[in-house]
Amino acid sequence: MRAAGAIVAIQGVVALVVAAVLVVRGITGAHQHMVNGLGTAVLFVLFGGVVLAAGRALTVGKRWGRGLAVITQLLLLPVAWYLVRGSQQPAAGIPAGVVALAVLALLFTPAAVRWAAAGDQGDPAAAANRAPDSQ
Repeated sequence: MRAAGAIVAIQGVVALVVAAVLVVRGITGAHQHMVNGLGTAVLFVLFGGVVLAAGRALTVGKRWGRGLAVITQLLLLPVAWYLVRGSQQPAAGIPAGVVALAVLALLFTPAAVRWAAAGDQGDPAAAANRAPDSQ
């Protein structure tokens, strides 16, 4: 999980860097619609922060980061597909897709699934659901 967490954290940092670039472009006038550029930057800060937090959570052994990491990778797959097919930028799309698939593979290894499922053992509701019906 630490390897997946590190990759997810890097993805979060990349999103924050993109946000900074969008802000600089918006302020310097390189972007025609400054409001759109700054609005997109705000979204990238929000998403980047959440993804970075999820990656950090995975690297320190917190299970809650796994769900966010899985969702992030599932959202990146269509983005990678569009980069390759729709906008004809395979140099960006192929690495993005490969990284997303690699992280998903790391998050769904048998050891990772056991690790994620181990968190349910302390949950009384989960224990009650495993108990045989007494009716």
